[in-house]
Amino acid sequence: MASSKSLDFNIRKLQPTRAALTLTPSAVQKIKQLLKDKPEHVGVKVGVRTRGCNGLSYTLEYTKSKGESDEEVVQDGVRVFIEKKAQLTLLGTEMDYVEDKLSSEFIFNNPNIKGTCGCGESFNI
Repeated sequence: MASSKSLDFNIRKLQPTRAALTLTPSAVQKIKQLLKDKPEHVGVKVGVRTRGCNGLSYTLEYTKSKGESDEEVVQDGVRVFIEKKAQLTLLGTEMDYVEDKLSSEFIFNNPNIKGTCGCGESFNI
């Protein structure tokens, strides 16, 4: 007669990780359009700088290569690199592109922001 043994498993629940940055379809299309005329650039780089009356502001620039400590996000064929200094600040952020009659701009919907300045140019975490 075979003996039955109980097996104990340590089951560790995997926590879903938040994406470093997600792009809306509008942002993807705009980045593709901007890079179309710049074949030497492989994507855009997002960062944060100390600036403004509330502490930090976003930077966005073309890049020809991935920096050693950059985090790379690839979405729908678009490559976005996040500078090391900005990685924790941008965690879970959605990047959008909005166009209206008066302006067009990239907007960062960042769940980590604790406050912004009155003009909307800077934020704090």
